[in-house]
Amino acid sequence: MTTQHEILEAALAQITAGYVFPEKTAAIDAAIRRRLDEGAYRDLDVRELCERVTDDLQKVCPDRHLRLLWTEEPQSMNEEPEAVAHARFARYARESNYGIRRVEQLDDNIGYLDLRMVAPADLGGPAIAAAMQLLAPTEALVIDLRQCRGGSPEGVQLWCSYFFADDGVHLNDIYQRATDSTRQYWTLGHLAAPRYLDRPVTVLTSDLTFSGGEELAYNLKVLGRATLIGQTTRGGAHPTDRIPVAPHVTVAVPAARSINPVTGTNWEGVGVEPDLAVEAGDALKAALEHLRTLIG
Repeated sequence: MTTQHEILEAALAQITAGYVFPEKTAAIDAAIRRRLDEGAYRDLDVRELCERVTDDLQKVCPDRHLRLLWTEEPQSMNEEPEAVAHARFARYARESNYGIRRVEQLDDNIGYLDLRMVAPADLGGPAIAAAMQLLAPTEALVIDLRQCRGGSPEGVQLWCSYFFADDGVHLNDIYQRATDSTRQYWTLGHLAAPRYLDRPVTVLTSDLTFSGGEELAYNLKVLGRATLIGQTTRGGAHPTDRIPVAPHVTVAVPAARSINPVTGTNWEGVGVEPDLAVEAGDALKAALEHLRTLIG
């Protein structure tokens, strides 16, 4: 059985090698080692160790993606072939209907999209197009991200593209530490369904909305394309690698960071603030009231 010391050594090595802010890794390493020396992790089982270390990591470096995660099923310590990993995720995305939980026409011809995950564009493209085709005749739209926990930057790019007229809108940049390079994300020129233009859009958020879901909300808000209604989101803006360090333990290491071209920053640690703050459970009602005043 892998010892606590071995788990922490492996996790700290991955954080030092890959964390997007290398200048912070020495303080992270020192803090966890100090806690280990103090006996803070003594007598904890592995699941409890993951929870305690995650708390300590985020005290020294409040990055919501920086975590030690328990996995119920044992995982291989060998690097998984890329084709196998892609097939496994593709199956998960398909079984989750590419994050699209519900598409509906509500009263007064208002469209409703309940999105729980932002699927990669190469996997979710046809489903996303089908959803947008169904929503095309509506006069206004609610995008419900209250239970959207994340997803793919390319998926966010595809969803956003449906709300702008062409490929001329700069959505986001992502800096990768490993390559010391920045990739730009712009709206796409060709889409498989009609664009949703010149009609009001609201986005519902909660304190569960995270990561890719936050980017979708943030992009649409900053670019003035949607009104956000609900709660401030969780605040995770760093694309993350997950690396096994023990049969039941994975370390999540943020390896990149978002840089919005309009604000020059992102939502890390602060979340995305709504334009109209209401409790998450009241957000849909508030959005419908708001949209009805706009469409008459």
